[in-house]
Amino acid sequence: MSSRSNKILTLTLAALLPSLALSQKSQLDTPPALYLGAAWYPEQWPESRWDADLTLMEQAHIRFARIGEFAWSSMEPTEGTYDWTWLDHAIAAAAKHHIAIVLGTPSATPPAWLTQKYPETLRYESDGKRAEHGDRQQGSFISPKYRELCRDIAERMAKRYGHNPNVIGWQLDNEISSEDYGPVARTAFQGWVKDRYKTLDALNARWTTSYWSEAYTDWSQIPIQEKYGNPGLLLSWKRFVSDTWRAYDRNQIDVIRPNIPSNVWITTNTMGWFDGYDHYTVSKDLDMSAWDDYVGRGHLNPASNGFAHDLTRGFLRKNFWVMETQPGFVNWQSDNTALDKGEVRAMAWHAIGHGADAVEYWQWRSALNGQEELHGTLVGSDGTPVPLYPEVAQLGAEFAKAGPALAGTSPHSEVAILQDYDSRWAINWQRHNQAFDPQTQLVSYYKPLREVAQSIDVVSDTALLASYKLVVAPGLAVLTDEAASNLMQYVKNGGHLVLGQRSAMKDGDNSLQTKRAPGPLADLLGGRVEQWYAIQSADQARPGDIPPVTGTWGTTTSKIWAEQLSTSSSDTEVLMRYGKSNGYLDGQPAAITRKLGKGRITYIGAWMDDATLLNAARWMAQISGVTAALGPVPEGVEVYPREGAGKKVFILVNFATTPQSVTLPSAMQSILDGKQVTTLSLDQYGVAILQAK
Repeated sequence: MSSRSNKILTLTLAALLPSLALSQKSQLDTPPALYLGAAWYPEQWPESRWDADLTLMEQAHIRFARIGEFAWSSMEPTEGTYDWTWLDHAIAAAAKHHIAIVLGTPSATPPAWLTQKYPETLRYESDGKRAEHGDRQQGSFISPKYRELCRDIAERMAKRYGHNPNVIGWQLDNEISSEDYGPVARTAFQGWVKDRYKTLDALNARWTTSYWSEAYTDWSQIPIQEKYGNPGLLLSWKRFVSDTWRAYDRNQIDVIRPNIPSNVWITTNTMGWFDGYDHYTVSKDLDMSAWDDYVGRGHLNPASNGFAHDLTRGFLRKNFWVMETQPGFVNWQSDNTALDKGEVRAMAWHAIGHGADAVEYWQWRSALNGQEELHGTLVGSDGTPVPLYPEVAQLGAEFAKAGPALAGTSPHSEVAILQDYDSRWAINWQRHNQAFDPQTQLVSYYKPLREVAQSIDVVSDTALLASYKLVVAPGLAVLTDEAASNLMQYVKNGGHLVLGQRSAMKDGDNSLQTKRAPGPLADLLGGRVEQWYAIQSADQARPGDIPPVTGTWGTTTSKIWAEQLSTSSSDTEVLMRYGKSNGYLDGQPAAITRKLGKGRITYIGAWMDDATLLNAARWMAQISGVTAALGPVPEGVEVYPREGAGKKVFILVNFATTPQSVTLPSAMQSILDGKQVTTLSLDQYGVAILQAK
């Protein structure tokens, strides 16, 4: 029988008979509390090879595989002709090995026939050129035709596999990130701006378009700008992009959700620190957050990587999945160095400690060709395990053993850090000092606070804050009316709010506040920022250019940035002062605090070194009543508390380069070896899972 005849028969059977995918019974046992997974691409390999791959997965305790997210041309080889046979067989084969499936919608990789027949689905680059076939993400997030085609393939997949008991979740697209800058996007953006501002008079006033004769007399005059331009225009474009990506995902959610059971979830895989859109906006319609955790070059930084985990957990304020992570190394850095032996295991437990319930490796096996053929894998192109495989198999066995203790648990924190995309964008557009990186600023506060408290939530500035003893907002440059009200209420209700440098300089339109920073919070603070100063780098500075700072938290200097503060209330206390510097800063307040009833507000205007910020974090914790979840541990040992379902569990990982000894506050059950312990010895990358009585 010809290939074409086979396809016709497949189509006929699919139309007349119940899907094999719907009729089969689940061969999975009880779902695990912790999932270990791998990205598997059965469409790239002959079916005769699948059983060997799945056997190796099962032996490594891999409990789920993500498939389908790049396979549109295999699902729909030509328009209107569908081949589901291979996908039916792959899902069934995985089930025989007790491996569940996360099914990806393939909209990140439209097939050649689609973009050739419908060129209007191709997005425009920022330079005006059209994207081309041969890479990925060439489809336009705003194109009505592309939305229609994405919706169609997602709906067909959902109707066929939505009630397949082996499909436990759905991933939309893959790492959404590439905007369209073409005429359709521009017209849609102009409509979005009109809906927001209603009249051109309002827009012109709120964007101060009298500056440089930027005033608009027609909505069609509004351009797309994203790097240099009117701050109100720049911020509006990013908000439009965020709303558009949300609608892009919703386009598929609306046809998947009616076709799947309520216990099957929908997510998309984000990219940690990536700020191409507001993830709080894009996550609103998802059931669970997920992200792709890559170190890239070098080794894991527990602080910046931990922040990204906590950031992802904060999108929906519940546990999340690591939908991709590197099996040793990647292929897209200038130097694709490998993680140390033991570091991959430590990195996985680091993720679980921050609230992940799953870790998936990208990818299972080396592709024979393609842009990422040199990327790390668990199995080589020849089908045999690489040296990392035993470490992942050990991790899988540990997930199985520790899963019951961690089931129903999640991180719970007394401290929150506020992270705001508007503010990160606003600072990056106008750094004023090229070294002022908002990501670096956030981590500079996160690292010492986490060392002191051992658990941090990262949430938006409009999140409910009542449960936190301490809320810290480094670089909250854009403060909307809603956020200002939320923070004022938090302080008045007894919370301690700490603002970092550049806080509340801007309003919700990215315009300077009409009151000096911290704008609406200045009266509460009983002080304000008189002026800000960019500081020369040490290699260029003259003697005295870098201001010394001294006070409650010790003696340091203010690198990168310094704000001259003043006090206007007698009960506002000066914590730190500048020494002799540029004349304006000499003797002026660098950090101030004010107690208001049971609440407190603190402002830090100096960019201080790590040691001084650690002292500041200890002061914040002491004055706010924050205590360490486990107690003191040696430097380099990370503590991750998770609790729930009547249990309290601590995950400990040693990222120090030497073995470390930990004394526990009381005897605990060591889950991995079954012993009762009061002390621990952890080698480099050593891991312990402890359950308190």
